[in-house]
Amino acid sequence: MIYLNNKLVPRNRALISVFDHGFLYGDGIYETLRAYEGVVFMFDQHMERLYRSASLTDLGIPMSPDAIKRSVYKTLKANRLSDAVIRITVSRGAGPLGLDPGLCPEPTFVIFTSQFRKYPEKFYLKGVRVAIADTRRNYSQALDPRIKSLSFLNNVLAKIEAKKKGTDEAVMLNYRGYLAEGTISNIFFVKDRVLCTPSLKVGILDGITRRTILDAARELQIETCEGSFKPHDIHGSQEAFISSTTMEVMPVAEISSLNKFKGPGRITRLLQKAYKQKVADYTGRRDQ
Repeated sequence: MIYLNNKLVPRNRALISVFDHGFLYGDGIYETLRAYEGVVFMFDQHMERLYRSASLTDLGIPMSPDAIKRSVYKTLKANRLSDAVIRITVSRGAGPLGLDPGLCPEPTFVIFTSQFRKYPEKFYLKGVRVAIADTRRNYSQALDPRIKSLSFLNNVLAKIEAKKKGTDEAVMLNYRGYLAEGTISNIFFVKDRVLCTPSLKVGILDGITRRTILDAARELQIETCEGSFKPHDIHGSQEAFISSTTMEVMPVAEISSLNKFKGPGRITRLLQKAYKQKVADYTGRRDQ
């Protein structure tokens, strides 16, 4: 069952217009969330980011955060899902051809859920391979990275590169050649016992999993550095990982020809454990 514009409908009836501006122009926003044992992790933080994206694109969301929350749980229940991935999408809606947002009288609002499918266990034991993409991250003055936009072609092109290079993920550089982010992930590396990750100032999305990991690192008294790093800064690092809502803390085995790592390092393992504890604490104190 899909939640479409205020009602649940069967998947084969969850249809939108070919004139929807989300389809025609990528004019819309979205959030991906994860449910653990029926509880959606960091729901309020995702709602805050969704409404921030809406504000920055002058897009009206036809529901309040509480109404969205009720609708998400209603959709999970309708699909009998407990451990799930949730996608909330809001597009500008259907209207005549043209870029003017005023052509679309009502936004399109969609929630769909799917059973969470675990990544292969070998990824967490040995790590994934990551390429540095030639495709550069969108210039932040052209498309504000704080917007989680449906316009995802930049990431798709980098993903195509990753596949052609036989790797699992690609990390993009910004227009000045600094490490930015992956196609669906943030990147971290450990050098001289310091946990390093690109700063928001280089033009990346403020990842909620990224925030959670940095909070956990500080609680563990792991020194952190959010900064501007060139690819050569990865040379000599002792471990690396990528993160996202679905991957959580995913070890990296290799980053292009810059460095190779022998399985998850000590800090990666500590943060994997700490992240899982944060999930357990959150889901344990939230009513379903």
